Amino acid sequence: MPHHGNEEEHGSSESRRDAEQRENEAEKPVIHDNRKVDPKTGQARHPDQADSGDALSQAEDILNSVEVPAAESVAQGAGAAEADELRDDLRRLQAEYVNYRKRVERDRAVAGEMAVIGVLNALLPVLDDVDAARQHGDLADGPFAAIAAKLESALKTYGLVRIEETGVEFDPTIHEALIQQPGNDVEFDTVSQVLRSGYKSGDRVLRAAQVIVAVPA
Repeated sequence: MPHHGNEEEHGSSESRRDAEQRENEAEKPVIHDNRKVDPKTGQARHPDQADSGDALSQAEDILNSVEVPAAESVAQGAGAAEADELRDDLRRLQAEYVNYRKRVERDRAVAGEMAVIGVLNALLPVLDDVDAARQHGDLADGPFAAIAAKLESALKTYGLVRIEETGVEFDPTIHEALIQQPGNDVEFDTVSQVLRSGYKSGDRVLRAAQVIVAVPA
């Protein structure tokens, strides 16, 4: 076959094109999609990491891992003013996050307190029955007396306090006066008898005590 003189030139041009193509591919930025949720399917990409902590803890880790570049290390074309603005934005974001976390923790504490109070309120009628049985001598001894004592002891660990003192000054915030009667030796309205015990948890009054009040004659 005849020899064509341009084969060497053709081969070298293809080599140059291949080299240029590889160089262009090397210069292309590599984008890593680290999103934990697939935007198309909505499914978690890493289910084994779903329980690594609550959303607040994960957000805190992200914020703590962010480093603001110094002014001299900012990309070309960006000045010190832009670096300062980036720092201010990050500080503002961190401050907003701290306030948000405090609100969430406060709401959690209030929700937990309300749940405990709801349980305590539901058990007040049971405690009334225990008091009635004790007054009638049904809980003087035996297994039911031990059960009642354990119940009352357990509720005390949740902050339940009984309002049953007599001889103290009448306090409308914790006492409900059902009967008033003159008292010979009292200088102020005094609780002379408790008809039904009241209860409080911390500073919250769950139920006022029903009392008889002795008033100065």
